[in-house]
Amino acid sequence: MPEASAGPTGSVTDGVMRDVAVVGGGPVGLLLACLLAQRGLDVVVLERRTERSGRSRAIGIHPPGLRALGRVGLEAEVRRAGVEILDGRVTCQGRILGSMSFARAGSVWSLPQLETEAMLERRLGELAPDALERGVEVRAVRDRGTHVEVGADRGGAAVTVLARYVVGADGVRSGIRDLVGIDWTQMPGRAHYVMGDTRDDTGETSTALLHFEPAGVVESFPLPGGLRRWVAWVRRPPRDPGPAQLATIIASRVDGRFDVEAAAEPSVFEARQHLAERMHRGRVALVGDAAHEISPIGGQGMNLGWLDAVLLDRELEHAIESGAPYEAFDRYDRARRASASRAIRQAAFNMRMGAPAAGARLRVRNAAVRTLAVPPLRALLARAFTMRWL
Repeated sequence: MPEASAGPTGSVTDGVMRDVAVVGGGPVGLLLACLLAQRGLDVVVLERRTERSGRSRAIGIHPPGLRALGRVGLEAEVRRAGVEILDGRVTCQGRILGSMSFARAGSVWSLPQLETEAMLERRLGELAPDALERGVEVRAVRDRGTHVEVGADRGGAAVTVLARYVVGADGVRSGIRDLVGIDWTQMPGRAHYVMGDTRDDTGETSTALLHFEPAGVVESFPLPGGLRRWVAWVRRPPRDPGPAQLATIIASRVDGRFDVEAAAEPSVFEARQHLAERMHRGRVALVGDAAHEISPIGGQGMNLGWLDAVLLDRELEHAIESGAPYEAFDRYDRARRASASRAIRQAAFNMRMGAPAAGARLRVRNAAVRTLAVPPLRALLARAFTMRWL
């Protein structure tokens, strides 16, 4: 076994065999690290970025995701900082197609991912002060059968991290997935959207509004601080759209009351769906977006990753207690791939419902929405949108 080289601080490469090395310090990697640290396991998080991203990303925290955060003591903090979405309403051309309450299924909480990540990073600092290592880019993964050697670059210096298990939590462009040779399969569901936040002038401070318009869906969701997020389907993504351009798209479809003066710069994203052929190889497991890319339409991706982390936490505890067996992730692979496949199907359905429609297709789509919005299907739909099926 090669000796570990000394890094700039000596903390990641101190020659100690770690229980788990998590590659990626996003919301899923951070939650997993918190769960493992709570168990007293020696965990290190290797994050390529030197600081958290400022991009506007996921906002929805569904009931299973909230429970997952509650496992590390953050549920109350999320409730204080977030906005509770109590219900949703679907309209088309000014007519209400259906509405649903989340009272029984459980509310969805709206909180920008940046704030959620800050909470998780602070909590990890309390549980394991030296666990998060920023500025570390993983370049190689060598599974030795009894442990894994992770080769990385830190500030131009080559470092080696030793761990009994490695978890790739490094997103849809996962380097870990590529390094261990796991295929990435494209699944049905693909579309382009423009997204932006502005002041909430709708008067619907706890309601998700879904406008299934002939020209494409416009969705909006309340945010903390009196703001609202808008998401609009587009056929061709505009280059560097400004607030005025997003306001024009919204106004052409709905009476959206999008305040251009108060708006942040919008962003364009392509919703795609992929599923890893497997969620582990040897002593290396994948979690979150590294294992499955789910369309953000419906807000399932981050929550699904958190549920991956909850199960993986238990599997890793059992594995370490039983002497770190090689085949530790077989059950995790079966269970979480099944859940990811179901989430992908639901997200593809959500995208189809929000796609442009005209004539007979529009009438059939609207009739389907009306059918789904009456009991008993309404309760099932609420459970689906709040991810209670997970």
